[in-house]
Amino acid sequence: MNFFDAQDKARRTSRRLVLVYLLATILIVLGVTLVVGIALFNFTQAGYGVPAGTFVRQQAPVLIGTALLATLFIVGATVFKTASLSSGGGRVAADLGGTLVSPDVRDPLRRRLRNVVEEMAIASGVPVPEIYVLEQESGINAFAAGYTPGDAAIAVTRGTLELLDRDELQGVIGHEFSHILNGDMRLNIRLMGVLFGIMVLGLIGRMILRGGHHASLVSSRRGSKGAPAALIIGLGLAILGGIGVFFARVIKASVSRQREYLADASSVQFTRQTEGLANALKKIGGFDVGSHLQATDPEEVSHMLFGTGSKLSGMFATHPPLTERIQALDPHFKPGDYPVVDPGARRTATAERPAVGLYEGVTTAMAAGSAAGLSESISDMVGDPETEHVEFATRLRRSVPELLYDAAHSHELAYLLTIALILDNNGRVLDRQLSLTEERLGKERTQLIRRYYDEISNIGAQYRLPLMEIAFPALKRRPAPQLSYLIDLAARLIDTDGEINLYEYCFYRILVSSLGQATNPSGRLGNRRAAREPVRRAAVDLLRVVARHGHVNDDERERAFAAGAAVFGKWGSQFSYAADHEYSVAVLDKSLEILLALNGDGKQMLLEALTAVVMSDKALSVAEAELIRAICASLDCPLPPILINAWQQR
Repeated sequence: MNFFDAQDKARRTSRRLVLVYLLATILIVLGVTLVVGIALFNFTQAGYGVPAGTFVRQQAPVLIGTALLATLFIVGATVFKTASLSSGGGRVAADLGGTLVSPDVRDPLRRRLRNVVEEMAIASGVPVPEIYVLEQESGINAFAAGYTPGDAAIAVTRGTLELLDRDELQGVIGHEFSHILNGDMRLNIRLMGVLFGIMVLGLIGRMILRGGHHASLVSSRRGSKGAPAALIIGLGLAILGGIGVFFARVIKASVSRQREYLADASSVQFTRQTEGLANALKKIGGFDVGSHLQATDPEEVSHMLFGTGSKLSGMFATHPPLTERIQALDPHFKPGDYPVVDPGARRTATAERPAVGLYEGVTTAMAAGSAAGLSESISDMVGDPETEHVEFATRLRRSVPELLYDAAHSHELAYLLTIALILDNNGRVLDRQLSLTEERLGKERTQLIRRYYDEISNIGAQYRLPLMEIAFPALKRRPAPQLSYLIDLAARLIDTDGEINLYEYCFYRILVSSLGQATNPSGRLGNRRAAREPVRRAAVDLLRVVARHGHVNDDERERAFAAGAAVFGKWGSQFSYAADHEYSVAVLDKSLEILLALNGDGKQMLLEALTAVVMSDKALSVAEAELIRAICASLDCPLPPILINAWQQR
């Protein structure tokens, strides 16, 4: 399943989830109304000696009010829970007792975890997620939570951290990144809100039962039937709540079980071997605690965990049987082969040697310095990192100079590093840009920015985007006004000379897009609707911009545009390159905002058209590679590094 299929499947599942939620709400409301009606009819004076039909007519306002109140309560509980999760994945991890792993962590085990997560993020083309450890949980488990890659968080239990070696940990993290890339996180967050609303009446019923029991002892001596009525209502709500729990568990199981197989398969694709993930699953089976969460109730989050998190099985199981998952990776495995895991045998992390150079024979399109071929469609690459991407990311992370690597992990310095990444790479207006930073940030900070800029210039363009991705966790934890100031300063820096070159725009756009996801994750997912014609014109304008910046003369640009427009079919042939068309950054920005309304099929077609444009001359230029990364980031389509074998370079 490719990225767009997975995203569309998640959206279809979300729509079905809404329908199931509405049906469950209607049934529960009818049940609550019936319970209240029965309690009033049999245990109060209102129903004494009155025919049932007459009673319903007399009590209609009460029954209608009960139905409305129950509906408001269920919907309100769902809205409340969803709103409480609107700040993104970090909130979910913190609510479960997670402790944030700081970007500049020194503990060897947590640093190893951070390194693995960073490598997977660079390989996937997404900002590095926040990282949490569930310190109270000794079982082996993990989860990814959030609405978008920009607000994602990955959490692992203390048992995962201490009992798995690096390959096993990498297999688990690869599994969680699959959930990030395939849209499972967003679905899981919505599922939490929906299920909370369905199950909440059961909690109310149990509260009524506890209070009603005491009240019945007092009122029975007075001959009152009010307390028995309360007990009946409480019992009815508890039963309905139990039914709600039943359906909630069935819904969770049906939504998540098959997606776990997909995440396992994706992890193997990411990490180049099956042993790491398979051995992690085997350790779960051989560990007396397994994957169970003990310090927190796993009911709400069982569908988003790496392991089951609880002892539910059969139709309620949110994961395939553990042995079946292992056998899909290791066909020779038998249930009797589970290893005995000693909880006292804690792992220690060994120091990782710096890499000498990058992945042999491979560079990125941004760093090639000359045109190169593109082996597959851009749409096929989105959300689909492979072995070579992870290997490249590992060596790249290890070879980042210490000055830049430490700055990327510093709460204070990541801000300055980000500014250095946006400065003019050709140095034409560098002095004016540095004057502006000195005016805004002071002389001392500007000197640091210049040091970072010089170091970045020495190591090459392939480090720029990964450095921005690594710096992201430290950057986004700064106050919102500081982030707004950063975006405003970045815009002023790239407009210093009165015109914005493509290189500057690409990094600015990626920064704005990522911070937008982080600061307003649920808002970025609002229902974007646009009429067909504005979307088509935005797609055409985007092709024109890419054709202009990737080819040297109008004839080549016309041919490139025509190749891309042909992908759109009959309506695309109505447009031409139009050399006198406006090709400003404002046009590009407006086009990308409108194109966010595209569904998976639309985005896939758009990226296939872009592939046709950039490869019309059989060569991918540095400018085109940069622009493609910015476009994909803006459209929430995570693109792995565009790798080029040395022999492909021209």
